[in-house]
Amino acid sequence: MEKEIKIRDEFIKLGQALKLAGLAQTGIEAKIMVTSGEVRVNGETDTRRGRKLYDGDKVETKDGAFTVRAN
Repeated sequence: MEKEIKIRDEFIKLGQALKLAGLAQTGIEAKIMVTSGEVRVNGETDTRRGRKLYDGDKVETKDGAFTVRAN
């Protein structure tokens, strides 16, 4: 079963989502992962740490994957 992260707001930024999902321990680690091209959003590499993720967006890294779910 794929992991889901639940958000209360309309969106969450990519760097925050990586930390919430446990794929990055710190903001710096999340930034490095994103800017080095290790993160795919909905099947496409995205290097914007501030990318807004909405309900249903899927994020993949070499260490795991998750789907964003809004409450």
